[in-house]
Order: sequence, then structure tokens, then C-alpha cells
Amino acid sequence: MASEDVKSTESAAVSTIVNLAEEAKLAREGVKAPSHAVLSICKSLFAGGVAGGVSRTAVAPLERMKILLQVQNPHNIKYSGTVQGLKYIWRTEGVRGLFKGNGTNCARIVPNSAVKFFSYEQASKGILYMYRQQTGNENAQLTPVLRLGAGATAGIIAMSATYPMDMVRGRLTVQTANSPYQYRGIAHALSTVLREEGPRALYRGWLPSVIGVVPYVGLNFAVYESLKDWLVKDNPFGLVENNELTIITRLSCGAIAGTVGQTIAYPLDVIRRRMQMVGWKDASSVVTGEGRSKLEYNGMVDAFRKTVRHEGFGALYKGLVPNSVKVVPSIAIAFVTYEMVLVGSFDNKLVLLYLKITPCAMVV
Repeated sequence: MASEDVKSTESAAVSTIVNLAEEAKLAREGVKAPSHAVLSICKSLFAGGVAGGVSRTAVAPLERMKILLQVQNPHNIKYSGTVQGLKYIWRTEGVRGLFKGNGTNCARIVPNSAVKFFSYEQASKGILYMYRQQTGNENAQLTPVLRLGAGATAGIIAMSATYPMDMVRGRLTVQTANSPYQYRGIAHALSTVLREEGPRALYRGWLPSVIGVVPYVGLNFAVYESLKDWLVKDNPFGLVENNELTIITRLSCGAIAGTVGQTIAYPLDVIRRRMQMVGWKDASSVVTGEGRSKLEYNGMVDAFRKTVRHEGFGALYKGLVPNSVKVVPSIAIAFVTYEMVLVGSFDNKLVLLYLKITPCAMVV
């Protein structure tokens, strides 16, 4: 009997200790969870910002060339191609001209990329949770269609949040030394547009941007993630090392994803840029054509119709060459840099390599 009492007492003591331990564990988890969540969010935002800044800096000359080709007046051609255009900029504006607008572009792309990557992670988690609840399969994974939805959601959120900066960035990139009126920077450009054209002007071209988000950003993420999963799972070409893809393989996946997305969505990007120039009273000579009046658009459909009528269907792909050249390294570097920063194994040599290639980017 005494033995049973001792056992009962010991059992109660053990049970009490276990319960206290569980309560302490839950208390610790309850305290640490918010801190861990905040740290994860900050890390995701930082990784996305660094990825966007590094990738855009590396291809700044091609980015400016693309925009100039997209919006130049067809009656006064200054830039007949990528190589000729870059040479012309070098000759008339110098090295700094090749990187004009890069600082503004980085100021825009850092928050844009940060919000985009973070939004994609959060959207993916939410969609996956609902998908598992619907199917009843706790081990279910995102399908390419669901990844497309997550990518499109992330792209729309990021684009809408930073669109006014993109609008004025386009004008800053287009203006030259011969422009009749000079924006002195992104803050001056924003205030000038607000004062002279009203707040709605900051969102000109927003609709084709939203429509273009689905094939562009959505396919970028969907193709990239699907390629990664396929290569890691099946390892068809023997590219997996210790259950991880090599840097070269990740770059290749990013390049393929970027090429698919930009090719499908490019005409919408041309229309967006042209709509952003509407209402610019003292527009750059690149847009006005040295005294000639530029085309005015009443909306996206009108912009498509007038562009094709006056310049032909090929005008919807103006600037595609420099965009194709830049999108491969830009998207690839962005994805790889983001992942390397996020997992804490960021290789400084990668950044130093591209800063060495584009030393003027740090000066402009």
C-alpha cells in the first residue's frame, strides 16, 4: 500500500513537472514567436531590397537605352538601335549619361523588390494553407498555377505601392541635357507633376502595368520555382549537389524565367511608358521630336491603336533587344542574391564583381 502511495506520489510529481515544463515551453514560444516573426520579415525585406538594387545597378545602361527606344518620337529618330544608342549617349552625355537615372531607379526598385519578394512569400503561405485545407492533404505543395497566383499578387502589390516613383523615374531617365525643363531629382519630379498635372498623373499607365503583372511577374516566379523544384526532385542533369542547386544552375533558372515573362508582357510595358509621358508640358526632346507635338492618348486601348496605326505592330516591341539582354542577368542576379541573403550565406564576391563591372554606378 505504501509502495502504491509512493508510486502515486512519484507519478503526480512527474506529471506536475511535465506540465510545468510544457507551460514553460509554451510561454517561451509565446514570447519568442513575435520576435522571430519580426526578424524573419525584416530579413525578407532586406534580402529583396538588396537583390533589386544589385541587379538593376548591373544593367543600368541597358535599362536607360530600353526606355529611350520605347518613347522616342517616330518623326525624329535619335536612337536607331542598342549599340548605336549607347554610343550616342557616350558621345553626347559621357559615362554619366549611361547611368543617368540609376540612383532614382535603385531608390524605386529597392522598396519595390523588397515588397514583391516579401509579398510573394506571404501570399504563397496563405494560398498553400487554403489549398491544404481544401484538399485535406497536409503534405500538398503549390502547383505552378498557384505559384502564378502568388507571383501575380506580389507583383500587383509591389507595383501599386511604388508606381508614382516608377512614373517619375521614366521621365527622369528620358530627359537629356537639351530638355527644355530639368527635373532635379525624384522629389522635385514628384512635386512638379503633382502641382502641374494633378495626383492622377502619377498613376498614368497603371492599368497596362497591372495587366502585365500577371504574365511577367507571375510567370517569373512560377517558372523559376517550378524549375528549381523539378531539378532538385528529379535531378535529370546531375546538377544537384547535397540537395542544393549550384549558383550557375540558379542563374540559368532565373534567366529562363525572366525571358519567358518579359517576352509575353513587353507590349504592355511599351504602352505603359508612352502613357507616362502624356501631359508632360515641357517634355524631353526625345519625346517631342524637336518641336513636333507628341502623340496624346486617351487610355490604354487608344494608346495601342495609335501606336500600331502610326508606327506599325513592330513599335510594340521597341527596345526589346536591350531589354532581352538586360533581363537575363537582372532577373537571375535578383533571385540568387535574394536567396543567398535570406539564408545567411551571401557571397560578397558576387556583389563586388558587379560593382567592379559598373564602377560609375556608385558615382552617379
